[in-house]
Amino acid sequence: MIERFWETKSLKEMSQAEWESLCDGCGKCCLHKLQDEDTDEIYHTAVCCELLDLRSGDCSDYPNRFKKVPDCLQLKPDNLDSFNWLPPSCAYRRLSEGRGLPSWHPLLNGGKKHKMHAADMSIRHKTVKEGPDLDPADFIVLWPLEDVD
Repeated sequence: MIERFWETKSLKEMSQAEWESLCDGCGKCCLHKLQDEDTDEIYHTAVCCELLDLRSGDCSDYPNRFKKVPDCLQLKPDNLDSFNWLPPSCAYRRLSEGRGLPSWHPLLNGGKKHKMHAADMSIRHKTVKEGPDLDPADFIVLWPLEDVD
């Protein structure tokens, strides 16, 4: 990959590998969201997808996620505008809004997530797994909306 490619290419110009590398692995997109039927306001919850590894923040079966979780959404350059629920810290959202990557992003730290975790920008130690007796409305949280540079 070209060094700092995100500064010279638009999201639509990126290769698949470059696009995938933008994901910081925070796990916030794997949290269940609720939408108010009257206002369309989106609420983030601390309830995560069954495939999310709570320790690493990674999908435990990324290649097969769409087969195992039918409502898993695939973020692509041509549908990015429809993902208004992405947290402000998300690299895809930040770049689409003309902001750069945050200082804690793994691409700026040798591919390591330690600065992201230290900045408290991941789901580690904050979430619960979805389950049949769990009501996501009981777990509405504000922390996914925080953004630290």
